[in-house]
Amino acid sequence: MILRALYELFERLEDDPDYDVAPLGKSHQKVSFVVVIDKNGNLVEIADARQVVDGRPRPRRVLVPGGAKPSGSGLNPCFLWDAPGYLLGWSPKDPERALRTYQSFRERHLRYESEIGAPEYSAVCRFLESWDPRAAAGLAILEEVQTGYGVFQIRGDTQFVHQVPRIVEWWDQQLEAADPGPEGQCLVTGKTAPIARLHPKTKGVAGAQTSGATIAGFNAPAYWSYGLSQSLNAPTSEDAAHRYATALNALLDGKKREKHRLVVGATTIAFWTERPSPTEDIFLPFLSSGSASLDSTGAQDDTVRAKLAAFIKALRCGREAYGELEDEPEATAYFILGLAAPTPARIAVRFFHKGTLAELLGNLRRHHADIGIERQFGEGSKRPEPELPPASLLLEQTCPRKNGKPDRERIPPLLPGTLLESIVAGLRYPEGLFAAVMRRITTDREVNYGRACVIKGYLVRNLGLEVPMSLDTSRPDPAYRLGRLFAALEKTQQDALGQVNATIRDRFYASASATPATVFPRLLRTYQHHLAKLDGGHKVNREKLVQEILAPLGEIPAHLRLSEQGLFALGYYHQMNAFFTRKTDQNADAQS
Repeated sequence: MILRALYELFERLEDDPDYDVAPLGKSHQKVSFVVVIDKNGNLVEIADARQVVDGRPRPRRVLVPGGAKPSGSGLNPCFLWDAPGYLLGWSPKDPERALRTYQSFRERHLRYESEIGAPEYSAVCRFLESWDPRAAAGLAILEEVQTGYGVFQIRGDTQFVHQVPRIVEWWDQQLEAADPGPEGQCLVTGKTAPIARLHPKTKGVAGAQTSGATIAGFNAPAYWSYGLSQSLNAPTSEDAAHRYATALNALLDGKKREKHRLVVGATTIAFWTERPSPTEDIFLPFLSSGSASLDSTGAQDDTVRAKLAAFIKALRCGREAYGELEDEPEATAYFILGLAAPTPARIAVRFFHKGTLAELLGNLRRHHADIGIERQFGEGSKRPEPELPPASLLLEQTCPRKNGKPDRERIPPLLPGTLLESIVAGLRYPEGLFAAVMRRITTDREVNYGRACVIKGYLVRNLGLEVPMSLDTSRPDPAYRLGRLFAALEKTQQDALGQVNATIRDRFYASASATPATVFPRLLRTYQHHLAKLDGGHKVNREKLVQEILAPLGEIPAHLRLSEQGLFALGYYHQMNAFFTRKTDQNADAQS
């Protein structure tokens, strides 16, 4: 199903010049340097082919003959392009192997000289015959690019040698004359055709090697069956393998990857629709930044901003606003693919979903409704939280901080994929997300907006509880009321003593939320001393609040289950927000 969807996507991308997909027998590679020679094959210079993007040099994307080489393929030189070891016999890590790779590169190209008959190709052959690999030592550009790819160019020409028409014609002839592999029924098209022995590599997956990794392959007899070896176990025609791999590489590593590719934790996401659509243009930026993506988009991107505004309005208002975003949301299909690289050479599929854009928008609306809770810092704050938080914000609540920022490398590796799948498909949230957030709260005793969103979403979707967005003074749950009570006791301490080295939250939050009966009697006794230090009206109001919270409680429970500890955290969060909101409202009334 995945390969079929990508196979069909290729037909759309092939007709769109913005994607510049590679034809069969060729591929786009990242070229970092150019070996410039004269017509006699003498070296002129080794030039930097990189382009400056966002202030940093980036390799240039160039269409070259052939594709990336599989790992462990031995001496396997490419045609008129390759790494410095093959082109120049230079490698800082393995000089001896570099000499062997250069020798194989030279022998291959000299073998075809008379057959090709192009003066530009002959110049390359003369260079390869006379070049001394020791001359590459100390060249600054090679030290910079290390294993980046290089190509050849004749001085004064605007094209690379492999782009010369006669050489292109010869390469195409070789492709047509190549012996086809064994025929079989293609699992993608259902037609009988030559089966690809090796599938093209996929680039752009986080954690995979830069030269690409395999998404479909069988590299050991243990994975073979019915007497079939290697890729014959998943028979895919050469044409279908080229098409699906080219389409996937266009999404993950092509010119338009910014709108099709997103990395969350160890999961790489590819998103596309069956035909061009506004949702395809802005879905992943929204998934990455939430409603804050509208503010982070530059003023010059008016078209993107308009699409984001329509997308966010559709999530807020529902089906009546879908028409402002998409012409046919019920009839337009979307595809989302989650990939990971358990090893650098292999790609694993974490999830794959197909549906209509209307279903996607509906699941996103439900997700944001389930996790929706009042924000800790309101609109007037210098650091307001996004109304529609991104998945990355939720995942960051599971990891500790490092130098004041979330240590994203500590996010549990399987959580990003399962969380994203639950969001787009409307499934239950991963149990590990809630458990990890509760552990973080116990460890660092902080209940912030992101953690409150995770807790509310889990209680609503997974347990079917009704949880309000803001303070519910009539809610009878003991756990919720105890969380409110703990917030009131902490606020009383702050009002009475100001800043202290260790608040009751620092000292007692973990035990109060897990074993309240052992902690709250002591806290209530301490509360009386703090209450005595408050002014008259302030003192009366605080005592009324505490008594209102305690009145329906009866006996304080001895233990709270993990889900009840989540309610405790929400009660604490709501009550603390109420203190902040009330103070803000009073200041606004005074100013008016």
